[in-house]
Amino acid sequence: MSAKFPMTQQGAERLQAELEDLKKVQRPRIVQAIAEAREHGDLKENAEYSAAREQQSFCEGRIQEIEGKLSNAQIIDVTKIPHSGKVIFGTTVTMVNVETEQQSTYQIVGDDEADVKANKISVNSPIARALIGKEEGDVVVVKAPGGDVEYEIDKVEHI
Repeated sequence: MSAKFPMTQQGAERLQAELEDLKKVQRPRIVQAIAEAREHGDLKENAEYSAAREQQSFCEGRIQEIEGKLSNAQIIDVTKIPHSGKVIFGTTVTMVNVETEQQSTYQIVGDDEADVKANKISVNSPIARALIGKEEGDVVVVKAPGGDVEYEIDKVEHI
């Protein structure tokens, strides 16, 4: 029995959509490109054929990777979990830097979904580890490269 990895509902839907595209759009397009390249004759010196085979290899690898991730995912829809003010996987947390009063908002997501530019942080990141289990109004200390930073949890949302 392999361990399950947490994933948000949105993350699972995004992977499912990519899988559909790979299977129904990309795969047939690549097969067609290989067939057309084969018609051009000598395969040893056929750049189109080599490129299409490489794309096929990448596409099939990505399909297997996504299917593996989805089969090992524990999909959590935070909108269906009653709001308690406690920080859990999937919640969106607004916090204020105690020193600078700068506000930041992050959603805590699975490793594969993390995207700092989109304010989605991995559940295994130092910030998320400091926040999990805490509640609105709590002050947490995040061990940052430049030293410890204190944040007050302002708001926890299930969105």
